Amino acid sequence: MTVSSANPSRTIIYVALAGNMLVAVTKFAAAAWTGSSAMLSEGIHSLVDSGNELLLLYGMHRSTGGPDRDHPLGHGREIYFWSFVVALLIFTVGAGASVYEGVAHVLQPRPIEDVHVNYAVLGLSVLFEGSSWWFALRKFRKARPGAGLFRAIRHSKDPPSFIVLLEDSAAIAGLLIAFIGVYLSVTLKMPLLDGIASIFIGLVLAATALVLARETKGLLIGESAHQATLDSILHIAEEIDGVVHANNVLTVHLAPQQILVALSVEFSDELRSPDIEACVIEMEKRVLAQHPAVVALFIKPQTSHHFEETERSGSQRIP
Repeated sequence: MTVSSANPSRTIIYVALAGNMLVAVTKFAAAAWTGSSAMLSEGIHSLVDSGNELLLLYGMHRSTGGPDRDHPLGHGREIYFWSFVVALLIFTVGAGASVYEGVAHVLQPRPIEDVHVNYAVLGLSVLFEGSSWWFALRKFRKARPGAGLFRAIRHSKDPPSFIVLLEDSAAIAGLLIAFIGVYLSVTLKMPLLDGIASIFIGLVLAATALVLARETKGLLIGESAHQATLDSILHIAEEIDGVVHANNVLTVHLAPQQILVALSVEFSDELRSPDIEACVIEMEKRVLAQHPAVVALFIKPQTSHHFEETERSGSQRIP
């Protein structure tokens, strides 16, 4: 068994990181100048997003680690762990700080000064965030042509790609809320509306974090490969001379481009041990040729009758 790893594209994260760092500095400067609660929440939001991108890059780097004594299948799931940490940070730091700041501003409202500074910063932020969002969306759709956006996110095995996309979507929604809050608080002369906008920004971040946590949790505990991959592996196995029937295949993603595969296969009774070994070698060669993401393949010789019995009894384990 050979465990390899693939380096996923980092371009989308680098673009988002550069944009978020620029926007965060601009927002914090505007919040300090004008005293806007919503702008401060937006600054916190962008700062958290920047930290999240750094964590994702770290996770991607760690996931390329090869097998060792303690981790015989490599460190691929590091990317899923750090993606889950990102979801928790969005909820605790991003959403929590925004709601706290909003409540504090509602209890002690302060009028916004130099509102045009806020408008200018919000406009620039929409430009930066919108560019990052469009880049992330194009990359995400290009990798999954023909699939609906939400369906693609549900079935994606690559958390960094949809985390950045959802982060940027939440950022644009937050900017819109911040603009509405700032505009109404100044127009209606009700400073507390700025604080309420900050609370709504926190709620948007909380909802985003919950979606991300749900998706990354499934990958962290182990998700199967797509059905098309399962069908293809079974078809490849049954094409091998000497294989009577491919009973079943179990798969689990160790990383976006790392799949563990376990096959239950019935071999012909006429085959001797060297013949079975040759079949297994050929099967591995064909599976790896068509599915480079497969990093470990286990094959269990098993008659169809025995497989069906163990399935009925609920004791089927492969391998």
